[in-house]
Amino acid sequence: MDGLAYLHLAETWETAAGQTRSTNSKKHLNLAYTSLLFFTLALTILNLVNPALAIKKGDSGPEVAQLQKTLQAAGYFSGKTTGFYGSITRAAVKKFQADNNLKVDGIVGPKTLSVLKGKPEIASIEAAEKQSPNVDRPSPSPSATENTNQPEDTTNNPPQEPLFQEPFLPPFKTENPEEKPESESQPQRLINPPDNTQGKMTLKKTIYGNISPKSIVYSGDGLFFAQNMMYSHTITVYDRNFKLVKTIPDTVNLSKFGFSKFKGNYQGSPVEAAFSTDGKYAYVSNYQMYGSGFRNPGSDRCSPAAKHDQSFLYRINTETLKIEKVIPVGAVPKFNAVSPDNRFALASNWCSWDLSVVDINKNLEVERVKLGAYPRGIVVTPDSKNAYVAVMGSSDIAKVNLIDFSVEWLRNIGNAPRHLTIDPNGNYLYATLNGEGNVAKIDLKTGEVAKKVRTGKAPRSMTISDDGKLLYVVNYFSNTVSKVRTIDMKVLQKVNVNSSPIGITYDPETNQVWVACYSGSIMVFQD
Repeated sequence: MDGLAYLHLAETWETAAGQTRSTNSKKHLNLAYTSLLFFTLALTILNLVNPALAIKKGDSGPEVAQLQKTLQAAGYFSGKTTGFYGSITRAAVKKFQADNNLKVDGIVGPKTLSVLKGKPEIASIEAAEKQSPNVDRPSPSPSATENTNQPEDTTNNPPQEPLFQEPFLPPFKTENPEEKPESESQPQRLINPPDNTQGKMTLKKTIYGNISPKSIVYSGDGLFFAQNMMYSHTITVYDRNFKLVKTIPDTVNLSKFGFSKFKGNYQGSPVEAAFSTDGKYAYVSNYQMYGSGFRNPGSDRCSPAAKHDQSFLYRINTETLKIEKVIPVGAVPKFNAVSPDNRFALASNWCSWDLSVVDINKNLEVERVKLGAYPRGIVVTPDSKNAYVAVMGSSDIAKVNLIDFSVEWLRNIGNAPRHLTIDPNGNYLYATLNGEGNVAKIDLKTGEVAKKVRTGKAPRSMTISDDGKLLYVVNYFSNTVSKVRTIDMKVLQKVNVNSSPIGITYDPETNQVWVACYSGSIMVFQD
C-alpha cells in the first residue's frame, strides 16, 4: 500500500506541475519522479518485510537517500543527499511533522509516511519556487479557514500582502559539522576599548552542537541565550568562555502554572528572548505550543480571522536557569522586549496582528494593541514612554504610547521593516528593511528617514554598540555580517559567516559580536 501510494504521489506531482507551473519547475519535478519511483520500490520492499519498520536517526542506505530527496522535493531538506539519517535529516522530518500536527519525534513511521504522501500540491509548489534563488522560500498559503479579505484589523494601516517571505525551516548545509575543542582561556574584558570604527572584526570562536538558533541574545550579565525553535525544542545558554552552561528544554506542565484545562506536558518553540534590566529574568517567546488542546497553529502567512492558537511567554530565572512563569500572549509571538523601567514585557504577535503588553509585576497581559499585518521587531525608548514596532507586512512602523496605549505611525519607512534598534540617547531609530536590502536611519524628531544604506540580501536582525556608534547587521541571503557606522551610515566592513545568519547580539564588556546562524552554529567575532 505504501508503494502504491507513493506512485500516486509521484503522478500527482507531475500532473500538478504540468497544469500550474513553469517549464523549469516541471523539469525539476520530472527529475524528482525517478527518485520518488525508486523510493516507492524501496518502501514497498521494506513494508513487505516488516510493515512496522521505521526510518530513524542513525539509519543509512538508499532508503534514507530517497527520503532526503523526497523531503528536498517537498521543500523541507536543503542539505546534501548523503544516505545517512543524521541530525539535519531528523530536523527536516521534525519540521514536516510539526507542520502537520504529527508527533514530533523525527521518526519516519507509518503516520508520517501517510501524511507525507498526502501533500502533493504543497510539495510541487515549494519545489517549483526553489527555482528562484533571490527570494525566501514562501510560506504555505492561508488555510481555508482564513479570510484574508476580512482581517480583524481596525487601525488606519490597511493590511497588505506581506512584502517578504519569512523563512521557517533552517536551511541546513552540512550533516555533521566538525566539533571544535572548547577554549579554556578567559575572555579579555576591555577596560579602555579602542575606537571600533577604526578596527576590524575577526572570528574568535564558532560554536556547534544540537542547535538551530533563530536568535542569540546577551543577558547584560555574562550569559547568552540561543533560542532553537521547534527543531531542537531548547534554549541553550552560554557564558563568555563560550561554554554551554545549560540546555533548557521548552517542555512545561501548563496545569502546574495555573492553566488547568491543559493536562500533562507541553512543548513550546523558542523564538526570541528579552531580559529585565538587571538581567535577572529572561522572557522567551514561543512560536507555537505542542500538545493536546493546541489544534490550530499559526504559520508564516496567517491572519486574525483564522483564530490561531494563542501561545505563551516563558519567564526564566537566570540564576536557576529554570522556567518559573508561563504568561499567555497572542498567536505566534515572535519578537519581545522589556521596557527599561521593568514595567512591561512586550510581545509582537505575528498571526493575531497585535502587541501583547505584559505587566511584569503581575506576570499578566494587561493590554492588547492592534497593529496590522505581521508585527515583528520591537524597541522601547530609553525613557520607557514609547515602544516602536516594525509591521513587516507594510512599509510602516508603529509608535505605541506605553501610558495610554494609543498608536501613532511612522509611514513609508521602507519595504518590510523587520528589526528595530535605537541609539542610547533615543534620537535615532534604525530599521532593517528586509524587502529591499537596506537599513534605514530614522530621525525621531521629524519621523523622517535620514539615510539608508544597502548592507546585503535580506538584512534580518541587528545590534548596536553601547556607545551607539556602530550597527552590526546580519544579511540572511548574503551569509554576511555588515558593520555600519551610524553617523554617516557607511558600511565599514563585511565578514562572511556560516549559512543563514539570522540573530545577532553585542557584549559591551568584551566588544564581541555573537551571530546566530540558523544552519546550526553560533559565531563570535572580536571587534
